Amino acid sequence: MKTIFFCYIISQGYHNSSKKIYSFSQIVAILSQIITPLKSVADFCIHLLKKVQLPHIIEGDSNKMKEFDMIAIGGGSGGIATMNRAGEYGAKVAVIEEKKLGGTCVNVGCVPKKIMWYGAQIAEAIQHYGPDYGFTSDNQTFDFATLRKNREAYIDRARSSYDGSFKRNGVELIEGRARFVDANTVQVNGELIRAKHIVIATGAHAAIPNIPGAGYGENSDDVFAWEELPESVAIVGAGYIAVELAGVLHALGVKTDLFVRKDRPLRNFDSYLIDGLLQEMENSGLQLHTHKIPQKLEKLPDDQLKLYFEDGSSHTAQHVIWAIGRKPNVQDLNLDAAGVTLNERGFIAVDEYQNTVVPGIYALGDVTGEKELTPVAIKAGRTLSERLFNGKKNAKMDYSTIPTVVFSHPAIGTVGLTEVEAIKTYGAENIHVYTSSFTSMYSAVTQHRQQAKFKLITAGEDEKVVGLHGIGYGVDEMIQGFAVAIKMGATKADFDATVAIHPTGSEEFVTMR
Repeated sequence: MKTIFFCYIISQGYHNSSKKIYSFSQIVAILSQIITPLKSVADFCIHLLKKVQLPHIIEGDSNKMKEFDMIAIGGGSGGIATMNRAGEYGAKVAVIEEKKLGGTCVNVGCVPKKIMWYGAQIAEAIQHYGPDYGFTSDNQTFDFATLRKNREAYIDRARSSYDGSFKRNGVELIEGRARFVDANTVQVNGELIRAKHIVIATGAHAAIPNIPGAGYGENSDDVFAWEELPESVAIVGAGYIAVELAGVLHALGVKTDLFVRKDRPLRNFDSYLIDGLLQEMENSGLQLHTHKIPQKLEKLPDDQLKLYFEDGSSHTAQHVIWAIGRKPNVQDLNLDAAGVTLNERGFIAVDEYQNTVVPGIYALGDVTGEKELTPVAIKAGRTLSERLFNGKKNAKMDYSTIPTVVFSHPAIGTVGLTEVEAIKTYGAENIHVYTSSFTSMYSAVTQHRQQAKFKLITAGEDEKVVGLHGIGYGVDEMIQGFAVAIKMGATKADFDATVAIHPTGSEEFVTMR
C-alpha cells in the first residue's frame, strides 16, 4: 500500500510542479533515474502507470487549458445545431472540427446529391417529356463542368452561413482533431479543452468490402470530386445512397449498372413502392443485377475495372462505386480514456436521451447508427440542448414516425410503418390498407408515362393512420405535411374530411377508398 501511495505522489508531483504536463514516457524516464536504488518500487510504478493509463498525463500546457459549458466533437449538422441551440441559452460552447464545417450532408452528401438530382430531373424533362410538350432542341448538350462549378459555389455559400450563426450564438470554432484525455477533457493541437458536457457528433464514413482489389473502387464521397463524368459505372449496394447515385448518373448519360446482394434494393421500404421503383428502372434502361456478391476487383491494362462475383459472373466498367453501408467515425477519439463504450455494431452506445455510459458525455447522429439522417441529428442535438440548458429535464428525441425521402427516379417518400411492420405491431386483423396506382398528369401527356403508387395503412377501430408511402412525381415535396398529420394522430376519417387539391398527385391520399 505504501508503494502504491509513493508512486501516486511521484506522478502527481511531476504533474503539478511545473507548467508543463509530462508525457507517460517522460514520467517513466524520470522514475527510472531518481529511484534506481529502489528498483522494485520503480518497476511497480511503471507497471501501475501502464495498467491505469492515467488519462491526464499527456503533452500539453496546463495554463492554456480552455473551459466550456459544452463542446461538440464534430462540425457536421448535428454538432453545429447542438452548439447553436445551447449558445442561444447563454452557454459557453465550441465546435471542434478538423476538416470542413457542414459534415457529410453539406460537403459530400445530401446537398450536392440533391443538386445533382435536380440536374438529372432537368435532363429527363428535356429528353423524355419536353418533346411532347412542344419543346424541341436539335443540339442538346450537357456541360458537367458548369453543374459542378455551380454546385460547389452553392456549397461554399452554405458553409459560409455558419459564420453568422456562430457569431450570433457565441459559438467558438476550434480547428483540429479532438482526442479524449479523460471524461471531461479533450486535447486538440496540443491544447487541453475541458467541458462539463461533451457531445460526440463525428458522423460516419463509407464502408469498403474486404475483398482483393477493393481499393480500386470509390465511394460516394469520391463521386462529388469527379471533374468529368465517366462513360460507365458499376454501383454496388442496395441502400438509398446506391439507388440515388444510380438514378442520377443514369439520367445524366452514364451507362449505369446497379448490383445488389438480395432480390431487390431498399428492402426495408414498403414492397409496394419498390415494385414501382423496379418497374421504372426497367422502363428507363437502368440495369439492376440481383443476388450479386462481390468477390474481387481488378484493374485492367486499359484502366477499366473488372468486378468478379461469387456466382462466377463478372462486369467491366470505368468506375466502381461501393455503397454498401457506413461505419462510425470513432477511430482516434481515444474513447477508452473517457470510458465511452460501443454497441455490438461498433457505433457509440446511447440511451433515449443521447447519454453514453459516461455522465456528461453524449453522442448523436450517424456515429450512433440511429436513423442516419441529417434532420434526425439536428433534432436530437437541439433537443439535448433544450434539456441541458433550457430546463426541459425530460426532453428527448422521438425516433418514431420520422419522414424520409429517397431521391430516386421517381422519388420515394415514406413516414410511419410499412405494411409488414404494421402487421407485426398490430396484427393483420387490426389494420386496413388503402392503395392507389395512377399515371402522374405530368407524364400522362407524353410517350414516357410514369406510374405513381400511394399507400395508406391504418390501425385499430378508429383507423389511426400509422403508415403513409408514395412513389411518383412530386412525392418528395408531399410527405412533410402528411408527417405532421400522422405525428398528431390523424385518422382515416380526418383524411377523408379534408378537401382535396385538384389536380395534384397528393389528393390521392385524401380520396382513397
